[in-house]
Amino acid sequence: MKTRIIALAVTAACASAAVAQSQYEALQFMGNELNGTARFVGMGGAMSSLGADLSTMSTNPAGIGMYRSHDVAVSFGFNNTRTNADFAGNTTKENRTRASFDQIGFVWSTKIGNKTDLRYLNFGFNYHKRANFNRQFYAKGALNGASMTYQMANMIGNAGYTTANGFNGLLDAGSDVDNRNPYTHSDFYSTPYLAMMGARTGLVDANWDKDGNITQIFGWNGETGEYYSREEGGINQYDFNLSFNIRDRFYFGLTLGLYDLNYNLYSSYGETMNRNMQDGSVTYHDKGDFTLNNWYKAEGTGVDLKLGTIIRPFEYSPFRFGLAIHTPIWYTLTDRYTAAMTSNIALDGKNPVSYSENLSDYFYPDMNYVWDYSMVIPWRFNISAGTIVGGIMALDAEYEYEKYSSAKLKDREGYELNATSSISETLKGVHTFRAGMETKLTDAFSLRVGYNYQSSPIVEDAFRNIEATDNTRTVASYMNPKSRQAVTFGLGYRGRLFYADVAYKYDFYKSDFYMFDDVALQATKVTNERHQLLLTLGVHF
Repeated sequence: MKTRIIALAVTAACASAAVAQSQYEALQFMGNELNGTARFVGMGGAMSSLGADLSTMSTNPAGIGMYRSHDVAVSFGFNNTRTNADFAGNTTKENRTRASFDQIGFVWSTKIGNKTDLRYLNFGFNYHKRANFNRQFYAKGALNGASMTYQMANMIGNAGYTTANGFNGLLDAGSDVDNRNPYTHSDFYSTPYLAMMGARTGLVDANWDKDGNITQIFGWNGETGEYYSREEGGINQYDFNLSFNIRDRFYFGLTLGLYDLNYNLYSSYGETMNRNMQDGSVTYHDKGDFTLNNWYKAEGTGVDLKLGTIIRPFEYSPFRFGLAIHTPIWYTLTDRYTAAMTSNIALDGKNPVSYSENLSDYFYPDMNYVWDYSMVIPWRFNISAGTIVGGIMALDAEYEYEKYSSAKLKDREGYELNATSSISETLKGVHTFRAGMETKLTDAFSLRVGYNYQSSPIVEDAFRNIEATDNTRTVASYMNPKSRQAVTFGLGYRGRLFYADVAYKYDFYKSDFYMFDDVALQATKVTNERHQLLLTLGVHF
């Protein structure tokens, strides 16, 4: 059973537009997947102290200072994502394979002199896919009485509906903006959209006494629940680097990062339900079902700076260590979302009556709820150490820390959104460990292996508190991911001019998924896997 770990209130004085996000949207966009050149991926991303690879400008910018010649490379491949979901003993599987364009970049290396303090001044650019959102997910099973309709009913009760007139006023509100549109009129600011849709499709009912005072607000008993989602898009990262080499022992770098975010979600939740209604000595047996469809799109851009250094403390030793600091990423984002709900209700075995509610009928001219906001991703710190053994083996190990709980969500006027409190209470500091090895098999061919571990970003009992953080959203589902691991392998060829690398990555983690928020609803146990095959082609001259 989940323990309530946050208790935030939304008052009637708080406009609905002021609470349009949750910690789950922030977490979705804070991910930083292992991706880039095949050499970088093949070593598990552990190259921050070794440098001399295009992808290092996104982890430690000083790595580009290691270059002594020009370099151009492009990477592409395939991603296969798999999810296995176990809900109350009912197991479902989803599998999706997509081609991907993962990286393109170059370094222009300028030699200053052999005996000057400044030996090389280098410029670089690199694009890579920071996050890949492409995934399908499906879960189905018995609800054993838990129901999304009870979440809707609780939200109606907490919104302050105490009289029959008030409740019926919500049901009778019109779709015309000038006629108390329930999704825009100030009378309903305290009512979450999900709850309104439920009440207006017959999924939430109320009883009241002879004076018109509500005595009970209730939903239904859930029989089975079925959830499907399809996610698409990603975060594209564009890095511009300046780095330099001091006496072949001290390397410094600066990277300006630009980000392009594009995310699309379609989800569908269906539920069958029943209830027994007592009227005096007569019991009525009601049956019903409903389907909730959601469409959500996020677009935006971001910017950050990365500073790094690599130092060889001993002149005649290949040992070196690296330090890097990444400023927060400042995102400016726009969300568009809408939803449609249909229900079929049969009272005491009578012919079912159908209801429907479509948010696109209430928002003009875009037909979506549109929300502009900003998001600040936390500082990131990286320390690394590496060396060359016998001139044929390169080793690197590193640690990275990012305090997810310090992320912030703000409206366009700069005021923090309520969800920032949820972020600070439920998200955690994330620890990342990476280790990689590259060894020469011949003068031309190399073998690589790597390992990447990232700790869980969220507390185990976190939940989506729609009333407090995102009451204009109608997505009730949420997923709490656990620690994430990746194992990588790679092969490389180096010629006088041309080089080619190939890498394989197996990325896996478990998570707890909930179709909606109910303390009686057990978690769907999900295993997430991604197989990536990556090829890099390059020229150094």
